[in-house]
Amino acid sequence: MLTVIKVILFLLWVNFLPPLGNMIWGERFNRPLDRGLTWVDGRPVFGRHKTYRGIICSLLGGLVVFPILGTAWWIAGVAALLAMAGDLLSSFIKRRLNVASGKIIPVLDQIFESLFPLLFLSRFLLLSWMQIGVILFCFVPLAYGGSCFWNYICYRPPLKNYPRLIRSTVRFREWRACHTPLVRWQTFLNLTSFLSNDVFLSRCFKLAGLYEQGVRNTLDVRLEEKIFHFPNLPAKFDGFRILLLTDLHLDSVDDLTDQLIRRIRDVEADLGLVGGDIRMMTYGPIAPCLRQLRRFLPHVKTRHGILGVLGNHDCIEMVPDFEEAGLIMLINDSWEISRNGEKIWLVGVDDPHYYKTDDARQAFRNVPQKAFTIFLAHSPEAYRSAAACRASLYLCGHTHGGQICLPDGRPVITNSRAPRFTATDSWQYQGMRGYTSRGAGASGVPLRFNCPGEISLITLRRGDSPPEHLKK
Repeated sequence: MLTVIKVILFLLWVNFLPPLGNMIWGERFNRPLDRGLTWVDGRPVFGRHKTYRGIICSLLGGLVVFPILGTAWWIAGVAALLAMAGDLLSSFIKRRLNVASGKIIPVLDQIFESLFPLLFLSRFLLLSWMQIGVILFCFVPLAYGGSCFWNYICYRPPLKNYPRLIRSTVRFREWRACHTPLVRWQTFLNLTSFLSNDVFLSRCFKLAGLYEQGVRNTLDVRLEEKIFHFPNLPAKFDGFRILLLTDLHLDSVDDLTDQLIRRIRDVEADLGLVGGDIRMMTYGPIAPCLRQLRRFLPHVKTRHGILGVLGNHDCIEMVPDFEEAGLIMLINDSWEISRNGEKIWLVGVDDPHYYKTDDARQAFRNVPQKAFTIFLAHSPEAYRSAAACRASLYLCGHTHGGQICLPDGRPVITNSRAPRFTATDSWQYQGMRGYTSRGAGASGVPLRFNCPGEISLITLRRGDSPPEHLKK
C-alpha cells in the first residue's frame, strides 16, 4: 500500500511541475515543442502549452524526488520523461479532435501520462496488475480535479472590462489574498506575513514595552500641505487643490477612521485621490475595511469627486464595493477634469508592487499629447514608465515613509524596488515631479515610530518653481 501511495504522489508531482513552471516564469524560456508547426490536417502538432521548459521541469523534478520511489535516480528520470511522453500523446490526440490547447478532457488528459510511467516502474517496483489498476483509479480523478482547480484560480477571467494583464501568478495571488471561502485558512496560505508581522515584530515591540506607544503614534495623523509649480499647468487650474489619501488601512487600529475624519472634515479640495491599500493585511476578510470606508468617504469634500487606484492590499473583487462607497476606480485608465473650458487629466494604474499589473501606456491611451497629467499609482515603482509617457506629477504612497524609522526620520525599510529618493516627500525624475506620501495608516504591524501618518493637501500653481532642493 505504501508503494502505491508513493507512486501516486510521484506521478502527481511530475505532472504538476510544468504548470507550476508556467506560473513562476510566465513567458520566459517558453518555447513550444512543435515550434508552431502543423500536422497534415493543418492543426498544431501539440499546441503552444507543450514546451521544452515543461519537459525539463518535469525531468528535474523527477530526479530530485527519486528517493521517494526507492529506485535509482535514472529510473525516476525516465519515468518523468515517460509521463511527459504520455502527456504529449494526449495533446496530439486532442489537436486531431480539434480541441483547443489548454482545454481539459477527463481521462484522456490523465490516462497516458500515468500509464506510460506506470508500466515502466512496474518492472522495478514489482507492481501487480491490481496495484496498477488502483494507482490509475486514484490518479485520474485526483489529477483531473487538480487541473480544474488550478485553472480556476490561475486562469479564470477577471472582472469584465478590467484592462490589465492576465497572468497565472496574478490570479493565484488574488485567490490567495481574497478568496472568501478560504478566509479561515488564509493565515496558512500567507504564513510568511503572519510570522514576520503578527509573531515576530509584534512580539518584539511588546517585549520592549513599546507596542502601545507605537499604536498611539499611528493615531497621530498629520495634515501636510505641499505646493507644486508647473509652467504647463492650464491657467484655470492655478490653485487647484488635491487631497491625497493613501495607505488608509482603515481596519488597522481602532479609532483611526474617527481620527481621519477629524483631520479632513474642515478641508475643502477640488479633487480627492485614494492611492490604494484600504485593508490592513494582505489577506483575510475585507468587510471590516469596507465598513470603515463607507463611514469615511462622505466626509471628504471635493468639487470633482474622489478617484482611486488599487494597492497591493486590495483585490479586484473589492472594486464594486469601492465604487458603491463613492470611489471612481482607475485601473490602467484615465479621467478628464474640465474647468472653464480647460482640461487636465488624471491617469491611474493598477498595483506596480505586488501584482505588477500597472500599464502606463494602456492608461495613457486616451490622453492627448502635451496634456497636463497627474499620474496616480499605489507605489513609486512605476516612475520610469510614467516619465516615459510624460506625466507631469506622480502621486503615490505604499512606502509609509518607512513607518518605523531612525530618530532622524530616515526609513530603515521602504518595501519598494524604486530608488530610495522616491521613498518619501517630494522628488524629481527627468522632467516629472513626484510626491510620495507617508500614508495615513499602518501596515503589517499597527505601529509607527519617528514617522507620523499623513494626509496630503497638494496645491497646483502655474509658473516656474521657486528655488528649492529636490531629491533626484
